[in-house]
Amino acid sequence: MKFGKRLKQQIQETFPGWRDKFVSYKDLKKLVRLISAAPPMMNGSLEFGRAEAEFVYSLNNEIEKLNAFFMEQEEDFVIRHKEVKQRIERVAHIWGPNGSNPSEMIHKEEMERIKKDIVDFHGEMVLLMNYSNVNYTGLAKILKKYDKRTGGLLRSPFIQKVLQQPFFTTDLISKLVKECETTIDTVFPAAAEENEGGGGGGEGIQREGDTIKVSGEGIFRNAVAALLTMQELRRGSSTYSHFSLPPLNLSDSDLIQSVQLNSPIPIP
Repeated sequence: MKFGKRLKQQIQETFPGWRDKFVSYKDLKKLVRLISAAPPMMNGSLEFGRAEAEFVYSLNNEIEKLNAFFMEQEEDFVIRHKEVKQRIERVAHIWGPNGSNPSEMIHKEEMERIKKDIVDFHGEMVLLMNYSNVNYTGLAKILKKYDKRTGGLLRSPFIQKVLQQPFFTTDLISKLVKECETTIDTVFPAAAEENEGGGGGGEGIQREGDTIKVSGEGIFRNAVAALLTMQELRRGSSTYSHFSLPPLNLSDSDLIQSVQLNSPIPIP
């Protein structure tokens, strides 16, 4: 699948509020086409410099958009992560076996609500990591097109800038994903088994040969699709370069093992 179609599919499968936050790949591609279709310009000429400056201006606007959205989501996730931990402690303190007002029924109901929220929260963070991957890939590919069609040498220096951008730096989100999975494994061990086997709430993943089947709807299904997309974006060359996507800094959970996300593969 060509990247433009893959990006369109990713946008359709994400949250409605995220859909205008992705890189404007189609618009950038049109700009590259216009520049390359213009009368031949010598690299280093005034005309070429102006055209390249316009292209870089558009790229910088896209990066600002990506950074603003990513940092907003990241901040929200940090707050929600703290709130989830506080909810677990509060439920145990009030309705748990050693709580101030013990109630097995209420404790179970409240913990079920928290479990669902954690699973959704985990899925949203995986989607944000996929957002980072997809948008980096879009920028790298459009820069490759620009250099190829115009004879410019913009890709390498600009990618070095992209690698330092907030939207590309997913260490904090990866840490929150790990902590979320640890919470599920320790506080809700039955939920981890259900996700592995596809039982319980009707959501799960099963492998039949080389085919992965996903049951369930909503965030869980989209998160698995995002993980598969991240795997696909890393498939290709076996060599490393400064255009390579970094390793997925995720834990060895059953979900991640199921979709076999193992190694960083450069963008072809």
